[in-house]
Amino acid sequence: MSGPVPGPVSRASGPAPAARRELPAPAEDAGADPISATGLAVGYEGRSIVAGIDVTVRPQTSLALVGTNGSGKSTLLKTIVGLARPVAGSMTVFGKQPGSLPRRIAYLSQFHASGFALPLRAVEVVRMARYPELGLLGRMSSEDHDLVAAAMRTMGVDRFADQALRSLSGGQQQRVYLAQVLARRADLVVLDEPTAGLDAGAREIYLEAFAAELIRGAALVTATHDIEEAAEYDQVMLLARRVVALGPGREVLTPDALLETFGMFVRGSGPHGRFIVVDRGGREVDPREHIDPAD
Repeated sequence: MSGPVPGPVSRASGPAPAARRELPAPAEDAGADPISATGLAVGYEGRSIVAGIDVTVRPQTSLALVGTNGSGKSTLLKTIVGLARPVAGSMTVFGKQPGSLPRRIAYLSQFHASGFALPLRAVEVVRMARYPELGLLGRMSSEDHDLVAAAMRTMGVDRFADQALRSLSGGQQQRVYLAQVLARRADLVVLDEPTAGLDAGAREIYLEAFAAELIRGAALVTATHDIEEAAEYDQVMLLARRVVALGPGREVLTPDALLETFGMFVRGSGPHGRFIVVDRGGREVDPREHIDPAD
C-alpha cells in the first residue's frame, strides 16, 4: 500500500489519513515493544500447535495472522493477551509476561458470551471498555462517557444505544463490540476475525476506525481470512500449524505461500487491485466465505 499509514485502511475515497506521529513511550516499560517473541511455541496443555515464532510488533504498526481453521491464529492471539501460556520460547508484551498489563490491551475474540448472559443494552456493553480504568468501585467520568459516545458514533451504533444487545442483528452486535474496543483506548489492539458478519459498508467503517487507532499510537494484531485486507498490513504471518511466511503483506501473499497455507493461490489482480484467488482447479473463490471456528 502506498501512503504514510501502513495497516488496514479504507479503499473508499476521501481525505488521506494524517501521517503517523511519534508518541512517547509510557513511563512504565519505557521503550518496550508491544509484542516481542523469540522461538515461541503456542498450544494447549503443553502440546504445540505452532512453533518457531519470531516476531516483533512495534507501536503504530500492524500484524495480520492468516490461516485456516486449526492453523494456530486464535491460539497465538490468546497467548498474546495471557489467556494461554506459551508452550516454549519467550514472549513479552510491553516488556512483561503476557497478561501482566491488561489495562493496556483491548481484545476482541470470536465469541462474546458475556453479551448474552445478561440483558445488556448496547451502550452498557461499550461502557465495559472503561471498567479496567475505573476499578471495582469507580464511577465513569465525563471523559469516559465521551469516549463511549464517540466510539459508538464511529461504528454507527449510537442509534442502538438503548436497545438490548440480543435484539440486534449479528452484524450490528459485531459493530457494538468493535465500538467497545475503540472506547478502550488501548495501546495494543488484538482482534479475532473482526469483520465476521459485517456488510461492505460496515467493513469500510471498521477499516477507517482502526487505521485511526494506528495513527493514535496503538499497535494492531488481527486474525483474518480476508487476503485483501491482510495485504495492507505492515506484517503478515501465514500460518498452517507452522509459520509459512512472515513479512510485508504484498511480499508474503505469493501464489506459492497461499497455496501452502490455504490450498488456494493468487492468479493475479483484478480491477482496483483486488486479488483474484483460485483453488487448485482454477475456480475463483473467496476465502472470507470459509471462516471456520476458532483454533
